[in-house]
Amino acid sequence: MTMNKPLVSVIMPVYNGEKYIRKAVESVYEQGVSLELLVIDDGSTDHTEEVLSAYEGREDFRYIKNQQNMGAAGSRNRGVGLAQGTYIAFLDADDWWEPGKLKEQLKRLEETGYVPCSTGRELMKADGSSTGRTIPVKEKITYRELLKHNSINCSSVILRRDVAREFPMEHDDSHEDYITWLKVVRKYGHATGINRPYLKYRLSQGGKSRNKAKSAIMTYQVYRYVGYGPLRSACFFLSYALHGIWKYR
Repeated sequence: MTMNKPLVSVIMPVYNGEKYIRKAVESVYEQGVSLELLVIDDGSTDHTEEVLSAYEGREDFRYIKNQQNMGAAGSRNRGVGLAQGTYIAFLDADDWWEPGKLKEQLKRLEETGYVPCSTGRELMKADGSSTGRTIPVKEKITYRELLKHNSINCSSVILRRDVAREFPMEHDDSHEDYITWLKVVRKYGHATGINRPYLKYRLSQGGKSRNKAKSAIMTYQVYRYVGYGPLRSACFFLSYALHGIWKYR
C-alpha cells in the first residue's frame, strides 16, 4: 500500500546519532500534519541504524544510508532530491521540535507567500536541559538584515520543495545553510519568522555554534561564496561577529 503524497518532507541528516535521534524523530511525528521523514545516514558507525529500526514499518519513514560520506550539505541535498512533499523542512538529529511547529509555519507561508519560514529557538545543553536562553527571530527578514547576521537556523526552516531544489546546499567548509538562505532571500525578497522557540537547539562542544574561531572563518567564506569581494565581505563579517558575540556568549 502506497501512502498519499505528503504535504511536508522532513529531511534529517545523521552521523553517529544514536544518543539523540529518537527524541528528534518522535518530535517530527508529533507535528500533526501530513508528512514523511527521510533520515539520511552519512555512514554512522554506532547504533543509529538499530535505534531507527523501530520505525521501519511506518509508511511515512524512509531510512537512506550513504555509500560514502557526503557531509551534512550533501546528505540534505540527497534527501531533498528524494522528497515527495510539497514543502521541505530540515531537522538535525540532535535537535527537536515542539508540537505544532510545522502547522504554524504552513499557515504563515500561506498568509505571507514569503520564502522560507523559520522560528525562534531555545538553546539547550548537551544533556537536553535548557540553558535558559532563547534566540528570537523577526516576523519579516530582509536580505540586508540576513547579511548582517544569520537569524535563520536550519533546523527551524520550512520552504517549498522546488525552491530547495533550486538552491542546493554547498560548501561544507562554510555555513552551507547560510549560503542557501542568502541566495533564496536575494531572489524571493523576504523570509518570515515565527518568534516562538519551537526549535530546541542542542549546543555541542566543538560544534560550529560553539567554536567561535572556526565559525568566524566560515562566516567570512559565506560572503565570498555568494559573490562579494574581500572588503565588503570583511565589513559584513564585522557586523556578523558583533552579533555573534552576544548570541553565544
